[in-house]
Amino acid sequence: MAATYDFLVVGAGPGGYVAAIRAAQLGLKTCVVEREHLGGICLNWGCIPTKALLRSSEVFHLMHRAKDYGLSADKIGYDLDAVVKRSRGVAKQMEGGVKHLLKKNKVDVVMGEAKLAGKGKLTVKTDKGTEEISAKHIVLATGARARELPGLEADGDLVWTYKHALAPKRMPKKLLVIGSGAIGIEFASFYNTLGADTTVVEVMDRVLPVEDAEISAFAKKQFEKQGMTIMEKSMVKQLDRAKGKVTAHIETGGKVEKLEFDTVISAVGIVGNVENLGLEEAGIKVDRTHVVTDEYCRTGVEGVYAIGDLAGAPWLAHKASHEGVMVAELAAGGHPHAVDPASIAGCTYCHPQVASVGLTEAKAKEQGYKVKVGKFPFIGNGKAVALGEPDGMIKTIFDEKTGELLGAHMVGAEVTELIQGYVVGRALETTEEDLMNTVFPHPTLSEMLHESVLAAYGRAIHI
Repeated sequence: MAATYDFLVVGAGPGGYVAAIRAAQLGLKTCVVEREHLGGICLNWGCIPTKALLRSSEVFHLMHRAKDYGLSADKIGYDLDAVVKRSRGVAKQMEGGVKHLLKKNKVDVVMGEAKLAGKGKLTVKTDKGTEEISAKHIVLATGARARELPGLEADGDLVWTYKHALAPKRMPKKLLVIGSGAIGIEFASFYNTLGADTTVVEVMDRVLPVEDAEISAFAKKQFEKQGMTIMEKSMVKQLDRAKGKVTAHIETGGKVEKLEFDTVISAVGIVGNVENLGLEEAGIKVDRTHVVTDEYCRTGVEGVYAIGDLAGAPWLAHKASHEGVMVAELAAGGHPHAVDPASIAGCTYCHPQVASVGLTEAKAKEQGYKVKVGKFPFIGNGKAVALGEPDGMIKTIFDEKTGELLGAHMVGAEVTELIQGYVVGRALETTEEDLMNTVFPHPTLSEMLHESVLAAYGRAIHI
């Protein structure tokens, strides 16, 4: 006889396991099916282990700056295997944490591959055979994987995906990174800091192309100052692989040049894991490898939801988690707010860090807003100078008519933590007056949030 649940989740990534826990908290009998790792790509091969690697490179960078702080450090070096071992250890610890949380909340876990098998039913292939599971509510949270372009496919030796880059067998000497989104730039930053001669190729007209143009330009200058070569409006047309080397044919402005590297990291986007789920047979629509949903993550097929990367942009773990909570509350009969993509912050953990929420200045103007823009440099902030991190800026964009905070954009030390101040502000529908009247503690980096707002209205104190 098939097992029966109220709430069944396919995929235990940051969307799936959070959905399962919230459903269990709400009293629903819950099961999660996972084919590989509890915590999904984010926890095991994405967000968490990359941050562990980047922390090692950040400390390595600071060790080289010891003299700036009145300190001394001799014979500075690193052990790549040990750096990777620490990163994998962090991921393993977090996976254990997810396992504990699911058990604590009495969520059943089935390890296997799931497929829709009719209304309210799944078949699951496990190492013991195939079983059937039924549920009133089914949540698809199967995530995504790296996109591979023809001719640029990874081989794990010369050409890497993010998985290979997270557990490298060697340190690249001359590295090519294809794509300058968050994944590409984070790996470029990590390997460049550890000494790789790093080139980044971006097909768009600027690095970090989803960010505000001024932030992208500032970040590019910092990357180049660190020794990176940035090639914008460029495309890798071909990779010629030979023993120990790759010759990349890179087209810029109609001209192709051949450059030699020993390692290539391909970071050209992701595709949803839509295969072998029985979507077509169930009548669920797929558009460019992502399941089509409404604002409440409903697929159009009764009782079936899709969340996270599977359901499309923005491809962020925190968006997936929030959607997981939302669908669990819907299933339990609640009335949650729909997730607003425009109020979800994006964070890139390169050096310097980049973070943003809401509209860029260009997008705001495109949408017809008359805007007020405020900017504040890190060099004007006492805490930033004391930290030895004076390079950065914060930019805020307001609707001149209403004072609504339309967007906020940052580059510099710890901005991935600072951005949440503006995220909360947008969620509370704050205006410029509310932010101006808020008292920020001194000395902190957060004071710059205040100064940027003041600057939009000609009232900044420290510039």
